[in-house]
Amino acid sequence: MVSPQVAIVKGERGHDPVYRALDLIDYKSAFTGYSRVLIKVNFITTMTWDTGATTDPIVVEAIINRLKELPIEVLVVESDASMTNADKAFEATGMAEMCRRQGVEFLNLRHEKDKVKIPIPGGEALRDVTVPRIVAESAVISAAKMKTHTSTKVTLSMKNMFGLLPDKMKFAYHAKGISKVIVDINTVLKPQLVVVDGFVGMEGKGPSSGTPVKLDLIVAGRDAVATDATCARIMDIDPHSVSHIRTAAQKGIGCIDGVEVVGCRLDDAKRPFKRGW
Repeated sequence: MVSPQVAIVKGERGHDPVYRALDLIDYKSAFTGYSRVLIKVNFITTMTWDTGATTDPIVVEAIINRLKELPIEVLVVESDASMTNADKAFEATGMAEMCRRQGVEFLNLRHEKDKVKIPIPGGEALRDVTVPRIVAESAVISAAKMKTHTSTKVTLSMKNMFGLLPDKMKFAYHAKGISKVIVDINTVLKPQLVVVDGFVGMEGKGPSSGTPVKLDLIVAGRDAVATDATCARIMDIDPHSVSHIRTAAQKGIGCIDGVEVVGCRLDDAKRPFKRGW
């Protein structure tokens, strides 16, 4: 079995670290057979990127610039959450200004009418999941933020995929066991590419009430489990102690160990995060 590659790139906030991370992992072949890609951002709140809570527009812009080299339609997507209106967050975070400048459309998945039900074989908490058809028929890039989480220990690319569900009242899924739900979603909706924004992360009581951490890092990969496990190790959190990462690896969704790190050495990127749980 070939070890999945995960790129770690250190650098000041800007396009270049994102470009370098993407170039290290052969991102172009991830979209073979797709005519559309959805960049799934993290809008858990209307707080800006420098708080560590939401995806940095400059990271998304760098991804968009690279995708322009490919014959593929690009959209930025998010859905409303229990406490957050995604359209308001789109404006408040600076993502709207960037998308208008780039000529890229934003889609609030909550308002999509055409939906499909996807069965989840061997689901941990769910038998199926209903998502907009455009999600099921597109490649997805999980443009996540590097943060701790009071319920799931970390919120990275796999947790970010939870936001593809169009339901506003997502707390109902928490009642089913949020870590199990994350595994179920990633069983049937694997991102084709992961880019974790570590320019400014969040430690402590994430995903929105923690403390910003300036890391000057970008982590990217094509295996969400491997990428999240690598991010957890950067945060000095054992990925085997994170339920959704461990279970996803056990179910063969991705690799938790045996990851080939390219770019910066893991030890050179490591910065212990304060726990919030």
